[in-house]
Amino acid sequence: MQHLRVLGFTEMESRMLVVLAEQGAMTGYEVAKRLGVSRSNVYAALQKLVDHGFVMCSKGEPSLYTMIPVEELTRSIADKMQESIRIVEESMPKRSDDRTEFYSIESDRKVMDNLRRELEKAQFEIIADVWTEEASLFRKELETAEERGVKVLWSVIGGDEDLRLAQQMIVHGRDGAWRTQTGGRKFSFVIDRRWCMIGMRGEGQATKAMATEHPAMIELLLNNFAHDLVIYEMEQEMGPEIERKYGANYERIYQKYFKLQ
Repeated sequence: MQHLRVLGFTEMESRMLVVLAEQGAMTGYEVAKRLGVSRSNVYAALQKLVDHGFVMCSKGEPSLYTMIPVEELTRSIADKMQESIRIVEESMPKRSDDRTEFYSIESDRKVMDNLRRELEKAQFEIIADVWTEEASLFRKELETAEERGVKVLWSVIGGDEDLRLAQQMIVHGRDGAWRTQTGGRKFSFVIDRRWCMIGMRGEGQATKAMATEHPAMIELLLNNFAHDLVIYEMEQEMGPEIERKYGANYERIYQKYFKLQ
């Protein structure tokens, strides 16, 4: 019944189809009696099913109604749906290619589903900035992307070598206290430099994210990731020297500009 409703039948029509499939040929009176509804409503619904070709009606006194074989029913529905899909694709008004919308997505399932769909569509590049927990969640999708030739660059905060893919990964040393201060784990993805998502999840917080194709946001996330790349390379080459001069997390630099009075 539920799936017949999904296919576009009303509740009355769905019940009729089930009864006719079970009992075979029936009069309108018998259908109405079996369903416990008025004959006028039954005859109107039966005629609609006949008009659509889902039910056959024999001429005689009384008329008998028979559902067409279920294979024909489903094939007919599929053909009608494909035709409707084709017409919608061809005829639906198309607006200009405006990619400036910002979409807010809430709930862990919706955020993860949206992100996985975009990862599956990636063609040449995925850039991710995530914590260990999210790195583990999306490892399979990133490995699959690599297998089809997509370049994957990702920064994993609190990560380890077990999460390393075939391509570049930065194990980020960002202070874990950041999670306590913000109440969650920030994550961001840029896919094919055309779509991006930034959000937060975990630590007892509701998962929320923003997705967009706006070039300004894409550039902002790319620049942030490029900054991490530069710092990572510098730390590999001059780590002890940088720490002596600026501190383990460069507090002396950013406190100069951001320290609250």
